[in-house]
Amino acid sequence: MSEKFTPTPLRLRRPVPSDIEIAQEAEIKPIAVVAAEAGILPEELEFYGPYKAKVRLEILERLKDLPDGKYVDVTAITPTPLGEGKTTTTVGLSQALGAHLGKRVFTCIRQPSQGPTFGIKGGAAGGGYSQVIPMEDFNLHLTGDIHAITAANNLLAAAIDARIFHESEQDDEKLFNALCPPDKQGNRRFSPTMLRRLQKLGIEKTDPNDLTPEERSRFARLDIDPDSITWRRVVDTNDRFLREIEIGLGPEEKGKTRRTGFDITVASEIMAILALTSDLADMRERLGRMVIGTNRRGEAITAEDLGVAGALTVLMKDAIKPNLMQTLEGTPVFVHAGPFANIAHGNSSIIADRIALKLVGPDGFVVTESGFGADIGMEKFFNIKCRYSGLIPHVVVLVATVRALKMHGGGPKVVAGRPLAPEYTEENLDLVRQGLPNMIRHIQNALKFGVNVVVAVNSFASDKPAELDLIRRAALDAGAMDAVVCTNWMDGGAGAVALAEAVIRAAEKPSRFRFLYPLEMPIKDKIEVICREIYGADGVDYLPEAEEKIALYTKLGFDKLPLCMAKTHLSFSHDPALKGVPTGFRIPIRDIRASVGAGFLYPLVGEMRTMPGLPTRPVFYDVDLDLATGKVVGLF
Repeated sequence: MSEKFTPTPLRLRRPVPSDIEIAQEAEIKPIAVVAAEAGILPEELEFYGPYKAKVRLEILERLKDLPDGKYVDVTAITPTPLGEGKTTTTVGLSQALGAHLGKRVFTCIRQPSQGPTFGIKGGAAGGGYSQVIPMEDFNLHLTGDIHAITAANNLLAAAIDARIFHESEQDDEKLFNALCPPDKQGNRRFSPTMLRRLQKLGIEKTDPNDLTPEERSRFARLDIDPDSITWRRVVDTNDRFLREIEIGLGPEEKGKTRRTGFDITVASEIMAILALTSDLADMRERLGRMVIGTNRRGEAITAEDLGVAGALTVLMKDAIKPNLMQTLEGTPVFVHAGPFANIAHGNSSIIADRIALKLVGPDGFVVTESGFGADIGMEKFFNIKCRYSGLIPHVVVLVATVRALKMHGGGPKVVAGRPLAPEYTEENLDLVRQGLPNMIRHIQNALKFGVNVVVAVNSFASDKPAELDLIRRAALDAGAMDAVVCTNWMDGGAGAVALAEAVIRAAEKPSRFRFLYPLEMPIKDKIEVICREIYGADGVDYLPEAEEKIALYTKLGFDKLPLCMAKTHLSFSHDPALKGVPTGFRIPIRDIRASVGAGFLYPLVGEMRTMPGLPTRPVFYDVDLDLATGKVVGLF
């Protein structure tokens, strides 16, 4: 039995201080109290200081027969570069449900990358009086999960190049003897990962001495084609100069150079695996299935073939446990995984959602969030995450702002770090009206999946009542079950009570969730369904490299995987400059990559960056340590 939940009172200030000031002034419960109130047993916790903990996966076995709660996904219209307060709304809705309406609730969100935290965007813990705390921990290292992913990803990268190097220097016999060296008694043995490779090759022998010369060659020589390698190194920093690099320039590498590059850590397939896995055994299998390229015969080479999958699992064995935190009003939060929403599926972990849904029970709510606009994060939440989890969403909350709709209506360009043009702070009903089709299209897209929609109009101080009312009426006319103005940035959960009540009503209404496409569809057909139904494109154009990959992945049997479209979040189209609801465009597919371990293919739509760059004036200029108090300053 869980302890009775006690909300943490807010001390609202006017004007609203900075996010970090609010977070550092907040009353914060010991994480043991948060856990007890949520129904988590002491033996299921691993403490990381007094205010955060990991939750052991054994909890799922204890809770497995309990019914699930209601499942709510928070998404948004196509955003401005400033973001529209999706996480703030997610947290505010949770605070309203738990601290004001007495519902059992859990928030499940992603861990932010250090890249945006020190780049342009800043932190991602929510904002104002709707935040996850401790805010500094949330936005920085937390419990080290992203570092574990970096280490695992780069161990695999090192293994690839080391294997190519050693195979080029040794004949088959020397290579086999190096991989299976005799011990002091002259005995050889296969390691567990080697036995998996033998099984894949159809070699049923378990004693290295029993292999024929031909079998030894097949086992030992991977014969990786360097031009086929898709696995890149990662670092969790925006570092544009690492996008393309040449490796092997040292004298000991004997001229074996290769062009490669770095992605940001949250774009790693290992991050996507963490978000989509179901347990430790499943993660071990997924890590082993990761494809890094092909051999010279065109056959897929995996992390298991390289013998490194077991070591990757060891590096990830603690990262698989969700991180427990709290909101400013004391409601529980799981922070787990942080896949890049452009290049991966942009949702927090299935494991955290499963645990949370059991803990809240049939009358409770789990509020999770999808990255970027609904054409990206929500579509991937439904077609990828829900497909692997088997969990059925009850409600979509679509966040809209006056600011974003004015931009889509033809307003001046919005640039991070620069003041907004007067059109955004003065009443302008015509701009809002012209931008409404963007919101309407997102509502229609959500309804295609058979899920009830509630629009949350995230209100800023400069918004005018007539503008907010115009948005509400348009949302209702477009088929939303309700549309509610929220002030939770300024008022905390109290500013999202009407939204929470609307979500409760929507969750009680019948829904008929369905996927957009069956997995049996050919790759091109799946791409075209998404481009036509979600983006509104007239058609799709495939560059030669994409055509080659479609043929290769179909031949290798990867064509039954769901798709994770990698495209800009700033437009329904591939072109970030096309605002509103563009028409008359075709989607160019530049390339397709396979995340076989994670379980999806990701087509690259137009020019997509997997490593962001730093601006002229990054926000790290403001981040420092107050040496007198030991407090972090300047995060936002």
